[in-house]
Amino acid sequence: MAETGNRLRKLLESPNFDPQNYVKQLSQQSDGDRDLQEHRQKIQNLADETAQNLKKNVYKNYRQFIETAKEISYLESEMYQLSHILTEQKSIMESITQALWSADKEETSKEMQAAFPKETEEVKQRTLTSLLEKVEGGKNIMDTPGRHLVYNGDLVEFDVDSMSPIQKVHAFLMNDCLLIATWLPNRRGTVKYKYNALYDLESFAVVNVKDNHPMKDMFKILMFPDSRIFQAENSKIKKEWLEILDETKKNKVTKDRHKKEEEAPMSPVRAEVSTNPFDMEDDDPADAKEGVDLSLEWIQELPEDLDVCIAQRDFEGAVDLLDKLNEYLKDQPVNQRVRELRLTVDERVRQLTEVLVFELSPDRSLRGGPKATRRAVLQLIRLGQSTKACELFLNNRAAAVHTAIRQLRIEGATLLYIHKLCNIFFTSLLETAKEFETDFAGNTGCYSAFVVWSKSAMRMFVDAFNSQVFDSKESLSTAAECVKVAKEHCQQLVDIGLDLTFTLQSLLVKDVKAALQSYKDIIIEATKHRNSEEMWRRMNLMTPEALVKLKDEMRSCGIGSFEQYTGDDCWVNLSYTMVAFTKQMMNFLDEGLKLYFPELHMVLLESLREIILVAVQHVDYSLRCEQDPEKKAFILQNATFLHDTVLPVVERRFEEGVGKPAKQLQDLRKSNRSVRINPESTTSLV
Repeated sequence: MAETGNRLRKLLESPNFDPQNYVKQLSQQSDGDRDLQEHRQKIQNLADETAQNLKKNVYKNYRQFIETAKEISYLESEMYQLSHILTEQKSIMESITQALWSADKEETSKEMQAAFPKETEEVKQRTLTSLLEKVEGGKNIMDTPGRHLVYNGDLVEFDVDSMSPIQKVHAFLMNDCLLIATWLPNRRGTVKYKYNALYDLESFAVVNVKDNHPMKDMFKILMFPDSRIFQAENSKIKKEWLEILDETKKNKVTKDRHKKEEEAPMSPVRAEVSTNPFDMEDDDPADAKEGVDLSLEWIQELPEDLDVCIAQRDFEGAVDLLDKLNEYLKDQPVNQRVRELRLTVDERVRQLTEVLVFELSPDRSLRGGPKATRRAVLQLIRLGQSTKACELFLNNRAAAVHTAIRQLRIEGATLLYIHKLCNIFFTSLLETAKEFETDFAGNTGCYSAFVVWSKSAMRMFVDAFNSQVFDSKESLSTAAECVKVAKEHCQQLVDIGLDLTFTLQSLLVKDVKAALQSYKDIIIEATKHRNSEEMWRRMNLMTPEALVKLKDEMRSCGIGSFEQYTGDDCWVNLSYTMVAFTKQMMNFLDEGLKLYFPELHMVLLESLREIILVAVQHVDYSLRCEQDPEKKAFILQNATFLHDTVLPVVERRFEEGVGKPAKQLQDLRKSNRSVRINPESTTSLV
């Protein structure tokens, strides 16, 4: 039989085995149904044997599977850290490359300017004149003195609504305007274009249009209330158009401002006599002669000093200069020169704000803790942007906390990991709260944003906590210890006036409830299984050491009167089932109290009641069914132990841990008294 099984195994394991041919040959060789049934039984036996061997191999290599899983987890954590380091290195290399590229570009530009000097204004005007000769209706454009050509090129105009091509145009960008000319289908001599529109540079805005295949290389010109969309030949030409348009507009604004500054001293101050009888003080000649002295050296050098401070990252110095200017202009009348100075300074304020915002962005290095952000936050607050400073500070700290949790190495022991997780998270939260209180001491309106942020950070912590404790199906004792550690760390925040205990409990209550109910079901099933094998015999521990150990365990459970149930030598006058139930019950109570939240009061109470009811029903059933007087007396002794010793301890420890009496357990004990007093009763306690 064994040889037949070996031959069959070798046949099935051969690489050239063909199931269809095998079944075909077997059908031809068999004499009848019995042969097929016997062969089927052989194959089934072989399958069972293979499954058994596979199971043994799994058990044999179980520890190796666990070690391999740990190594994979360690490797995953190290790979994440390596990825983070590589990302930082990449950003550093990109910034270095960008800086070198900018330096090379500036050097090349200087060399080109040295090799090819700029055209004179006269040459540019001649070039524009020759080009405008090709435009029908464009001869009067050169009537404006000083106008010259900056850039020109072919473009395709698209419909704004349907995004379909309309016509081909040629654009002429001059130092003060933009000319759009359409192509003539029938050329006449040198004339190639027809005048379409002329826009002053100050009358429109240029907007980049994001590429969306097949619509690409486009930009939009906005002239309220109309707009036009043009497409360049390629991305390089589009970039040139955008850069040159922006530069030309800035040059015109600068030139006009300088022109006004030069003309202002030349024009005499003339007092205007108003014919409006309601104008009293505004048009007073004395007030018109008064002005703000902006000729001070520090005011003249203020824009350049701000640029230097921003370039040198001297944010405090830049804000000090701005405060000095604001203090100087606080009670002064506002005229045109003050407005122009304000515009110049506002541009530097915008640049300074952008630099400070970048300092607080999560893309920057998150090392250094909350104190590393203080410098940028305080300067933003001084600039009057406390709301933005609050938002950026909290976003920066959220990214730092998230990164710290992600970089935390997942250890094999869950409790060790939770200790590290709580230490990292709550320490970061505590430092953030202290730094927030320091930076925003005078901005009480920002405190509500910090409370909202704290709750969102707590959700991040609970997600990491649950994935390691509850999703991995840890034991109730481990889960209870982990929750206890988290609650103790959360209590530390109360010292600074931040109580997130309720938030933590509300986020954990669902998983804790599921864990309690799951462990309750396990205890009930184990108790029922022991009850089914109950023989109602005294417990023999065999050795005095085992008896001492059991006494210590019962004493730790709060049962100090256990001595009266021990007999001579190593005997205990209780059944094994009752002792095992008592230890399991007390362990569940202890772990449940560690996990206790007010929202879980009824869940824990009902779980205890259901577990106790299983033991009570078993004792009740055994008393009613047992006929042997000695065994009946022994069962009654176990019932007395359960009623007079175990249940009062459960009630007392529950009330001490919760602060409320366990009324349901008291009612259950009262209903159990009938069983203890009247063992002949047939009343069920279900």
